[in-house]
Amino acid sequence: VSAAAGDFKATCRKELHLQSTEGEIFLNAETIRLGNLPTGSFSSSSPSSSSSRQTVYELCVCPSGKLYLSPAGVGSTCQSSSSICLWS
Repeated sequence: VSAAAGDFKATCRKELHLQSTEGEIFLNAETIRLGNLPTGSFSSSSPSSSSSRQTVYELCVCPSGKLYLSPAGVGSTCQSSSSICLWS
């Protein structure tokens, strides 16, 4: 599929798969948006972190390949045992 000029849009009702069997899938754009990603939770021992509104998130990936967001911390807050990963 190629769009030399203008936009290209692909939509489907259920799943859209992009697969490369001997190469890569290359997304090259100033902005790449991934909408409606589920947000996991992270328990912090710091009381001040729970009182402020979370604005920075870490992009995480489950062993199954499912993507989700996790509230950013000093280190990684992604956990493969996340309930999001367990139900994917």
